[in-house]
Amino acid sequence: MRVIHLPSDAQVVYCGIAVKAGTRHEQPGEEGLAHFCEHLSFKGTEHRSAVQIINAIEGLGGELNAYTNKEDTVFYCAIQTKHLKKAVDVLCDIVFHSVYPQHEVEKEREVVCDEIESYEDSPAELIFDEIENILFEGHPLGHHILGTSEQVRRYTSEDARRFTRKYYRPENCVLFISGGKEEMINKTYRPHETYMSHRSYETHESHEACETGVQPSAPQVLTRHRGTHQAHVIIGTRSYAADDPLRWRLYLLNNILGGPGLNSRLNMALRERNALVYSVESSMVCYGDTGCWCVYFGCDQHDVKHCLRLVRRELDRLMNQPLTDNQLRKAKQQLQGQLAIASDSREQFALDFAKNYLHTGKERDLSDIMRHIDALTAADLQQTARSLFVEERLTTLIYE
Repeated sequence: MRVIHLPSDAQVVYCGIAVKAGTRHEQPGEEGLAHFCEHLSFKGTEHRSAVQIINAIEGLGGELNAYTNKEDTVFYCAIQTKHLKKAVDVLCDIVFHSVYPQHEVEKEREVVCDEIESYEDSPAELIFDEIENILFEGHPLGHHILGTSEQVRRYTSEDARRFTRKYYRPENCVLFISGGKEEMINKTYRPHETYMSHRSYETHESHEACETGVQPSAPQVLTRHRGTHQAHVIIGTRSYAADDPLRWRLYLLNNILGGPGLNSRLNMALRERNALVYSVESSMVCYGDTGCWCVYFGCDQHDVKHCLRLVRRELDRLMNQPLTDNQLRKAKQQLQGQLAIASDSREQFALDFAKNYLHTGKERDLSDIMRHIDALTAADLQQTARSLFVEERLTTLIYE
C-alpha cells in the first residue's frame, strides 16, 4: 500500500485510507453496493465489534468518518497527533478486516434506505444525479451512488465480501497522513505492512472507459413533473477528464460564470439584477476519463423561461466576447485567492491530496495549479466556451 505524508507540527493529524472503489466499479445489478460496503465496514471486524470501532476513535476525542463517490471510497479520521498509531490501526482494521456480519447487514439496510428516501425528498440534490445519468446513459458513472431501496434490500454479507475482496486491496489504496513528524510515521506504518498482507484477494478488473465525445446530436429539454413548489433546473454537458489540459480553462470559466463568488456572472444576472432566484451556480466534475459541467438554479415555476434566457445570454457573452486584460486579471486573482483559502482547511486539503495521489500517483501541488491558471489567455477561454457552451451540446432537465 502506498503511503503519503505531509509533515507538520500541528496537534491534530488527519489520516485515512482512500480506496479506488466507487460507483463506476459496480457491475450491473450492483448499483449502490460500493456505498453500502462503506457503511458495513464500520459494523465489525476480525478484531473489533461495531461499538469498539466507534469507541476506539471517538473515545479519544477523535472523529471517524467515510464517504463514497463515483470513483473512490474514503475512510478517514481527525485525532490528536499522539494517537496516530491507534488511528491507523483502526483504519486498517475496518478497511482490510471487516467481516460484514449478516445481522448487521439487515440492520444497516434500513439506515441506507432511509438515506435514499431522504435524498429523494431533496430535488435540488437529486437533479444533479439525474443529469449525470442522462449524460452518461448506459455507463456506471451515471448511476446514483446510493442505489435504490429495492437493490439495497437484496444485498447480503456475501455481496459485500465479494466486492471488497475485489477492490479493498492494499495496492488499490492509499494511506494518507497530514500531520506528525516523519520518524513518527515510519514507526506507525511499518508494523502494518505484514498485518495487512495475509488476506486473499480476487483479481482486480479495470473499469469500462467512458468516451468523452459522445454527445446528444440536438439539444434536449426534459421535464419531470415532481409536484415541487419551486422549479429546479439544470443544464449540463460532458466535459474534461481529470488529466485533460483543457480542464484548467473550464476551471476558470466556470468560476467566472457561476462560482461561489457573489460577483459571478450568473448570480449578478439572475439574483442581483432580476431577483429571480435565491441561488444559482455552475459546477464541474472531473473523472478519470471524462467529466461533467452543469448550471443549476431554482426559481418560481413561471420564471423558468426568463431564467433560461438569462443563462443563455451569459453563455453567449463568454462565447462571443473575449475577456479584457483587466477582466482576465481579476478573474485569475479571485480564483487563486479562493484556492489559497480552501487549502488552509487541513482536513479538506488532506482529502484532496489523497484523491489526487490515488488516481494519478502525483502530489497535489498548489503552486503548480496557480501556474496553470496564470498561463491562461482570453483566447483560451473563448475557444473553450465556444466548444462547450453551444446549444447543440447542452441538455436541460427541469423539475416542476
